[in-house]
Formats: sequence, C-alpha cells, structure tokens
Amino acid sequence: MPPRSSAASQLLRRLRAADAAIKTCPRAAEHTHTRTFRRIMPPSSAGTRLFSSNSSSNNDASSDPTFTTVSQDEVSHFNALASSWWDPQGPSRILHLMNPLRHDFIRSCRSSVFDQPPPATTGLTYLDIGCGGGIFAESAARLSTTKSVTAIDPSPEVLSIAKGHARRDPGLKGKLNYVNTPIEALPVPEDKYDVVSVFEVLEHVSNPAAFLDKVTPFVKPGGWLVMSTIARTWMSWFTTNFMAEDVLRIVPKGTHDWQKYVNEDELRGHFMGTREGWGEPRCMGVIYVPGLGWKQVQGSEKVGNYFFAVQRLP
Repeated sequence: MPPRSSAASQLLRRLRAADAAIKTCPRAAEHTHTRTFRRIMPPSSAGTRLFSSNSSSNNDASSDPTFTTVSQDEVSHFNALASSWWDPQGPSRILHLMNPLRHDFIRSCRSSVFDQPPPATTGLTYLDIGCGGGIFAESAARLSTTKSVTAIDPSPEVLSIAKGHARRDPGLKGKLNYVNTPIEALPVPEDKYDVVSVFEVLEHVSNPAAFLDKVTPFVKPGGWLVMSTIARTWMSWFTTNFMAEDVLRIVPKGTHDWQKYVNEDELRGHFMGTREGWGEPRCMGVIYVPGLGWKQVQGSEKVGNYFFAVQRLP
C-alpha cells in the first residue's frame, strides 16, 4: 500500500469539517446552490442512489437482449476527450496519476489471502472493462506476471486512440486485445479471468447493480473483481464537481454526475447480501492532493474516491 500523506490527512480533516458545517445549515447550502452550484441534492437525499440488490429484478431486466447499462450521454462525453487521453498533462491527467495506485491495490488484494493452493503469481489474465484510452490496460499488459489483457469499451472513437497508442509498443502485440463492446454483449469465456477491473466506470453507468451482475460471471474462482469509484456525499460533490470541474478545472466539465456516485456500503451490501460466493471486501480510500497526487487516507472511502475489491471464493 502507498504511504499515507500528512498533507492528505490534513486535507481530509478540513473537508470533513466543511462537510459537517454544510450539514448543520442545509438551507444555506441549498440557497448557495441556487445561485452558484450545480448537480446538488439536499443532504437528506445522499443515501437515495438507486442501487438495488434485488437479483431477480435485475436479472429480469438484463435477460432482455437489448438491455444495456451504457449511457450514450457518457459515451459522447468521453468521445470528445479521446484525442487527449494519452496527454499526461491533459484532461486525463488525474487518471494517469492514479494508475500506480491501481496496481498497488491489486497486488495488496492478491497477497492478502492464503488460499490452498496459493494463487498463481505469473500467467495472469485481465479483463479491463470500460478501458477508455488504455491507461491501465497497457500498463497491466507490460507486467512480466501478465499473460494477457482483454480491454473493452463501448466507444469506437476512444478505442481507436487506445489501439493506435498500443501499436507504438511492439512488446504489447499478442498480450493486449481491445474489443469495442459493452459488457452485456461480451461472451463469457470458458477460461475466466484472474483480475476483472472496473476503474472509474461504476459512476457512469445507468444501473450499477445490473451492470455488476453482468460483470461478475467473468471472474474465475479465486479471482478478483477490482473497482474504483466515488462515494456520494456532500464532500465528494464539493471536491469532484465544484472544485475539480468548476474551480481548478483539472477535470473536464460534465465528467461527473454526483447523483450517480456509489457509496462503499452499497457495494458491500450488494456482494454480502443476496449474492453468494464472494469473500470479505477490501477497500482503500484515496484523496487527490494538488501538487502531491493521489494519497491513501484511511477512512476517506466514506467521503470520496476509493478502491473496492472482492474475491470470488475458490
């Protein structure tokens, strides 16, 4: 795990104090929103994200061959960013900075269990869902422990950028395969995956519970489903919508819809509730500190960005 940052911890304390202040005066916050802010809900609505754990209702919907959790508005937004995806100082800079933490989290999850027999340390297979321009997919394919990476995305424009960038590295040939498809249309292979990654995707789909029910069949027994997303709190709205998009402009406007954010306890309830065959979830909260990058901060999964992982029991 990456070391905790004192600057990040101080920032978390300040944001928590601001969050508490807002909650004590909701009318003032609502009035401010009317004049200045956007995409905001009353504090009492923070727990109303539609994240049904009713597997039967989700299965009824997803059994429709035309069913999809892909939001065309989201696809259009990311299409517009395609050409700048690999610019480390561009609109996707935050994702480039987060990528090392993704690998750290996966390694920590895989080393945290003592399966018999022990899990393989080489020849690993990855499925990267919502891969975008391929930041994580490429880096995973370059690992000496990786056998293959299948990376999928519903946007042909973004995948065109991903494929073009991958062609620059001959070492990726045969290890990295891009597929233009949503998860709903991807056949489940006989040999499933050691790691299924869903990074910064869950907050962009229209039905997160149904989406996850489509994702989980791709994880092999003993394999891991690894995600990153954002908690739905006043603080996350302030940091990701207002500060990141409106004030600092380090993220393109319209990237985040606060009402689509997913809380850690919702994900935990999804896997620990009616869905059997999954181990105890792992979670790691992270905070972006300008000038320092992403830092792990204990407890921050309750207020903002976080990683979440579950293992399919062997």
